[in-house]
Amino acid sequence: MASIIKQGEHCVIAENVQLGENVSIGHNCIIEENVSIGANTYIDSNTTIRSGVSIGENSFIGANCIIGEYWMDFCLDREPYDHPLTIGKKALIRSGSIIYAGSQIGENFQTGHRVTVREKAEIGDHVSVGTLSDIQGNCKIGNYVRLHSNVHIGQLSVIDDFVWIYPYVVLTNDPTPPSNDFVGVHVHFFAIVATGSIIMPGLDIGQDSLIGAGAIVTKSVEPYAVVVGNPAKTISDVRKVKNKITGKPVYPWREHFSNYMPWEKVGFEAWFSSLDLDERNHFSLNDLT
Repeated sequence: MASIIKQGEHCVIAENVQLGENVSIGHNCIIEENVSIGANTYIDSNTTIRSGVSIGENSFIGANCIIGEYWMDFCLDREPYDHPLTIGKKALIRSGSIIYAGSQIGENFQTGHRVTVREKAEIGDHVSVGTLSDIQGNCKIGNYVRLHSNVHIGQLSVIDDFVWIYPYVVLTNDPTPPSNDFVGVHVHFFAIVATGSIIMPGLDIGQDSLIGAGAIVTKSVEPYAVVVGNPAKTISDVRKVKNKITGKPVYPWREHFSNYMPWEKVGFEAWFSSLDLDERNHFSLNDLT
């Protein structure tokens, strides 16, 4: 183990734990075997980091978290299993969060309080998950995705880069409940799903579309569509929506909003133009390629 600038009382740390420089550990923490923790990471009190976890440097893990939680296999037979969990550098995981073993999470991952991320999640860089949100197993989430508080992401969901999902949204996955025939929702690049919406299983939410607050979406949504109501219906194209005060267009949002985005200092078009051809094609923005 490398130097620890602070270690609280009553901690249990396995002998083969790899600690970077200037790691700080609070009281009553448990760090099991085969754990790697990067330099300048802070781990608050009463947190457990289970076997096989790797946490990148400059991370913050709040109090009362469980990182690398057991799968059902261990709960059933108490036998050790190899389900590595990797979390990239500069993570900010707030108190009470539980992240299961067997996932891959990128850099600059951030949670609110009491977030759950189940096993086999693939999460990109710069992803934020709000307080009390629940990401179920076998989900794929891209880069720069923002999930607000109390969001439920059902198993097999796919969320592409630069998607916004607001509070109390549910992505469902069972067309004939109860069953085992799950089929996930796919939310495409730059889409916005507003507060209180429910998306039925297996639907595509098109690129740059806008799902209005409280919508019950029962059919796939076309790119750039605005859909509202129960059942949700298309009422407009987002490019026709204007700010009620200024009268100026507000969508696609990427052209008017840049906080914490990779184009924050240069604007979207300049950033997009700087990408190589494969990166631009990745987004399928036919109006800009």
